[in-house]
Amino acid sequence: MRLPRVAAWRPSFVLRRLVRQEEILVVALSGLVGVLAGLVVAAMILAAREAHVRLFGLPSEALSGAEAVAPWRALLVPAAGGLLLGAFGMLLARWRRAGRIVDPIEANALYGGQISGRDSLIVVAQTLVSNGCGASVGMEAGYTQAAAAIASKLGRAFKLRRSDLRVIVGAGTAGAIAAAFDAPLTGAFYAFELVIGAYAIGSLAPVVVAAICAVGAMRLVVEPSSFQVGFAGTLALRDYAPIVVMGFVCAAVAIAVMRGVPLVEAAFRRSRVPLPLQPALGGLAVGGLALVTPAVLSSGHSALHVGFEAFYTPGMLVMLIALKAVASAVSIGSGFRGGLFFASLFLGAMLGKLVAFAWMSLFSLQIPAVVLGIVGMSAMATAILGGPLTMAFLALETTGSLPLTIAVLAASVVASLTVRR
Repeated sequence: MRLPRVAAWRPSFVLRRLVRQEEILVVALSGLVGVLAGLVVAAMILAAREAHVRLFGLPSEALSGAEAVAPWRALLVPAAGGLLLGAFGMLLARWRRAGRIVDPIEANALYGGQISGRDSLIVVAQTLVSNGCGASVGMEAGYTQAAAAIASKLGRAFKLRRSDLRVIVGAGTAGAIAAAFDAPLTGAFYAFELVIGAYAIGSLAPVVVAAICAVGAMRLVVEPSSFQVGFAGTLALRDYAPIVVMGFVCAAVAIAVMRGVPLVEAAFRRSRVPLPLQPALGGLAVGGLALVTPAVLSSGHSALHVGFEAFYTPGMLVMLIALKAVASAVSIGSGFRGGLFFASLFLGAMLGKLVAFAWMSLFSLQIPAVVLGIVGMSAMATAILGGPLTMAFLALETTGSLPLTIAVLAASVVASLTVRR
């Protein structure tokens, strides 16, 4: 009789085999991924806040929500960050082999959930530099990249099947988004719609557990920066007219923003500015816009908080929307690393308030303007990123209102279909 190999009885081998065979252990592993994702997000948030305070000389970390920033800091800090990013890019070109860095969505779709840890560290570093120096980008790309890399590393260490590895990578991104927004359902459906690409009973428990654990871990380290908007009313059928209009308007603006980014990239490529200096030039341009309003700096999360409570004239709203859209396109087009998730929320919220002004003037608005702000925020993010259910759950966790969530879903579907068309 053939005796079993000694390796088959090693604790590590037995543990790997148990994890592969027992669904509950995959869920437990997802919970660990969620905890690590929450801690990573918390660390990145703290690092970015500290950079904003020190580099921009602010009494608090709320950069985009600040009333004013010293003009020389607004101009020089983004430009200096661009120089640092350009120098980092030159070093990477010599050190790293050619090829694009794979993000979690592409990794799950094409590579079975395999993500390079070293490449992910590069993305995190570039994202922190970009956001920390005030470039008009969000950190969600860094959040999800780091969390997905951790999940992929753990999944491969336990030799998970390809399908399970894809689920646990999705669970990592769910934890990252859930921690960033303090919203577990939003994180979970971000993973289902954008990373895993489908909803299945088998992936429900790992993804939801990771999202909940990530929020819990993040709250132990950082006070949540989520915002709550109250709406306890109901919506009549006539109230859906401006809501549907919001879907079309958000789609139009989203298309303009998405077309603007490659146009800016092409303009920089055609320019005679050396590639390493392009982020510095982009940072200088963003700094120039920040002289008008600091709301264009960084992700715009603080500006979103302020914008929901502040009273802006229609002219001010148009200016904020235009400046933020241009600043985001210039930041990404010139070479800064980051995403448009937070920017899309700010753009949509301000656009919603603008449409509320117009509708009130023309047809006497019957619903609070904040409703169109929430609808616009969600529809704009759906138009740019996809994921109507993700944004519907963000609205639900933000407002606690089921009627408003249904309205958000309607506008998000309209925006999504329009953009796809």
